Amino acid sequence: MKYPYISAAVAAVSLLLGSGSSIAADAKATAPQTVASQTKTNSKAAAKPKARIKVKLVDINSASSEELTKLPGISDAIAAKVIAGRPYGSKAWLVTNNIIDRAAYEQLKDQVIAKQPNKDAAKNAALYKKK
Repeated sequence: MKYPYISAAVAAVSLLLGSGSSIAADAKATAPQTVASQTKTNSKAAAKPKARIKVKLVDINSASSEELTKLPGISDAIAAKVIAGRPYGSKAWLVTNNIIDRAAYEQLKDQVIAKQPNKDAAKNAALYKKK
């Protein structure tokens, strides 16, 4: 072999050309399946549009006893405990302050929010230090 680099280059080019045609053949074979699956997906989406349910969140820092008792797992006694423990820095404080148990919190965590009374974080922090 007089020119080993040329023979290596020819071998590499032939491998690349051979693999390129097999990749193209694979792409052609899978293309109709992709179109068919897109058609099925689009027809399902058109048949059943996703409906978003807007839930009005209950603010645990300002809700009345009646609003709190409408929540799952909240009785009149627990609503009184929630009101007595205000203000809350977050809705998770209901569990950490032993107002409700973890199971009850899991049921209502998507329905409640703990709005902060002040826009200034330092003022809110001062409220929580007094507890």
